[in-house]
Amino acid sequence: MADDLLSLSTGFDEATETDWLAAVEKALKGGGIEKITRRTRDGLPIKPLYRETDFRSAANPLGQLGAAPYLRGAKAEPDPYLQWDIRQRFTHPDPVATNAEILRDLERGVSSIELAHDCSGQSGIQLCDSEALTTALKGVRADIATIALDHCGAGTGASLAALLAVWAEQAGDAKTAKLAFNIDPVGTLMRTGKLGGGLDAVFDKTAALTKTLTAKFPLATVLRADARPVHEAGGTEAQELAALIASALDTLRRLDKAGLAPEAAAGQILFTLNVDGNYGLGIAKLRAARQLWVRVLEALDLEAQPMRLQAVTSARMLTRYDPWVNMLRGTASCFAGAVGGADIVTVRPFNEALGLPEELGRRIARNTQIMAMEESGLGRVADPSGGAWFSETLARDMAEAAWAEFQTIESEGGLAESLIAGAFQERIAESLAALMKDVGHRKVPITGVSEFPLLEGVAAPIGDPGPVTPKDGVDASGLNALLPGYEAPKGEDTVAVPLKSIQIAAPFEALRDRAEAHFEKTGARPAIFLATLGPLAEHTARADFARNLFAAGGIEAKSPPVPPESPAELAAAYRASGASIAVLCGADTRYTEEAEAAAKALKEAGVLTLWLAGKHETEDVDRHIYMGCDVVHECTLALTEQGVK
Repeated sequence: MADDLLSLSTGFDEATETDWLAAVEKALKGGGIEKITRRTRDGLPIKPLYRETDFRSAANPLGQLGAAPYLRGAKAEPDPYLQWDIRQRFTHPDPVATNAEILRDLERGVSSIELAHDCSGQSGIQLCDSEALTTALKGVRADIATIALDHCGAGTGASLAALLAVWAEQAGDAKTAKLAFNIDPVGTLMRTGKLGGGLDAVFDKTAALTKTLTAKFPLATVLRADARPVHEAGGTEAQELAALIASALDTLRRLDKAGLAPEAAAGQILFTLNVDGNYGLGIAKLRAARQLWVRVLEALDLEAQPMRLQAVTSARMLTRYDPWVNMLRGTASCFAGAVGGADIVTVRPFNEALGLPEELGRRIARNTQIMAMEESGLGRVADPSGGAWFSETLARDMAEAAWAEFQTIESEGGLAESLIAGAFQERIAESLAALMKDVGHRKVPITGVSEFPLLEGVAAPIGDPGPVTPKDGVDASGLNALLPGYEAPKGEDTVAVPLKSIQIAAPFEALRDRAEAHFEKTGARPAIFLATLGPLAEHTARADFARNLFAAGGIEAKSPPVPPESPAELAAAYRASGASIAVLCGADTRYTEEAEAAAKALKEAGVLTLWLAGKHETEDVDRHIYMGCDVVHECTLALTEQGVK
């Protein structure tokens, strides 16, 4: 049989990896492969080529599909009809509107729902009593579609979880109800900075509620370990993974102290991570999470069990300007979740950053998953990234980096104590500062915002929440029904500095907001004159670079109608443009010959501030733009120079 195979390499000279590395060295003119090796935000290497030798371990280190230690997921074979759970998130503050959205999305391919709850109505549904919950879930069958909770407001969500339990008992057979109550005290402390009554009281109530809910609903999960606040606050992959595992371990320990054994609680945890547009990192992150949890279970001497893993597309990556690009970001994130082996995937609507998502946003979100599953067939192969040298090597490196951060958290007394002391938040703040510096310098490019921005974009639709009246909180009727006579220990509130969610595009979008406000007020956009030197072939590259750079700040570039042939013609074209600032654009050789005279002519023509595209130094040039410069700073100066407030 082997003799019948067509060899496609017989026409080439035999080559070794050493030969390839030598060719790389020659092509790069020194520096070797390290010159083209990138680094993640945790400093982990991303090499241009991976070999089997990069992923060395014991024989069959990943184990079998669907078998302990479940590094490759819980199933030996994918479900032929639903390879992962397509979970849609709902945020409309009105329960009536939410119900209509839920029923429409379930009819159109969503397999489970997640109710984002917030009694204030600012970031979720006002599910503050049994009537509101019953209204939102009218016609929904919990034995068919999982109902999950996402607690966005104050509190751990225990009261709403109890209301959902009462509703489920009344609506059908509790033994067949698929629910995810998602009670998460440590995540609440991360997100809001407060646990009313203190840690001990909260976990005492959580333990009592978990015992009751697990007895009533055998198909449900009660707890959640949620690392999304870390990601959304600017944390790195290792920090997000470390927080995920540290949160789960802290929860197990505190529940054990409250009378719920770790072996009973461990299987009740839903682990939730963010995935963003970098699907290579996303796939590795999901695989690393399973490696870390196996390690923790072994350390606790607990029996191996599958990790229930939910991947949610990143909110911090979404943009308000050119929001249509968010569809691509959501698609890449969905790919990471599917190929990385997530059990549940939630894709955020592309227009979420603008306001309340409406039907188009939710339709694109659910159809992204349906197309990935049914048309692209991403789930037809079990563990598709298993054994891939790049993914496995990066996952291993990421797990080691996360374990180091996890050990630091443990040395601080666990995640809750680290949050109370502010130590973990300080490290997140350092990561955020480094991230935003890279964003400002366009080392982290944002398509449609910092790169290739459209000044005349097409607006995306958003929903109308209508009038919203904030409510105090969830009533305790559910808790009273489930835990009659229960009284939690009294204690002082536990407080910490909350992790604040960010948008990585915010610095650029703030500049765009300034420019758009100026345009609406005056009818003219802030502008910069492209002072081009030499023929078109010479100056096009730098002129396009300058146009793209200043457009990121909402500044329109104005070019001469024809390439000027003298400093006088250049100055005349500048005066005709109506701009007050300018940027010289040309080749280095042209700068040497003509930049000084051109700069002098432009200054005499009234240019307030003159930039030069490149690093050539010449008299009368005030500032320079180049690859790696602080684009936010330069655009801020350009707007300020034109009086754009």
